[in-house]
Amino acid sequence: MKFISWNVNGLRSVLKKNFLEFLDTEAPDVLCLQEIKCSPDDIEQLWPRHYTTWWNCARRKGYSGTAIFSKIRPLKVIPHMGMAEHDEEGRVL
Repeated sequence: MKFISWNVNGLRSVLKKNFLEFLDTEAPDVLCLQEIKCSPDDIEQLWPRHYTTWWNCARRKGYSGTAIFSKIRPLKVIPHMGMAEHDEEGRVL
């Protein structure tokens, strides 16, 4: 299995920098992104459909956020750690 984890500092900005071409070349089974800084609607519009997606976006627009894209469906995805002050920032998935 091939995993890639990347702090993209904004999903939209990395998409402008040949990220999708990189993704096609590397073809990870699981891709974990941090600091996506976008909403779930943005993710669904921008991402290739051959990955199943999970995300945890911050309540504050344009701030933090994490996403996982996987070719293989996990048994369970937990989008929180049980600490409200951290869970609202979208940093755990």
